[in-house]
Amino acid sequence: MAAPDKKADLLRTKLNLETAQMPWQELQRFFAAGKVILVSDQLDLVDVAASISNDDTARVSQWLSEQRIARVTDAQAAAWLEADAALWTVVVSPWILVQQEKPA
Repeated sequence: MAAPDKKADLLRTKLNLETAQMPWQELQRFFAAGKVILVSDQLDLVDVAASISNDDTARVSQWLSEQRIARVTDAQAAAWLEADAALWTVVVSPWILVQQEKPA
């Protein structure tokens, strides 16, 4: 295994271990600060976090243009609050990436 592959694997492992479900109520203050990014359920949360962490501008820009990642809207935040939703989260400072549980 080449050193860059090992480094990428270590980052993915670290991010995966830092991924957890959190109630939206606990994330609201970060939303108010504009720090919460919604990741489409079409993407892997850890892949997105790794790409942001690695400054993969091309990939992140593509996801942004396709609206597969975006800042959480007021409407979405209100819906999650009303539903008492829990979201999968991972922190890639300064962002908190969130994703709804993927449909079965």
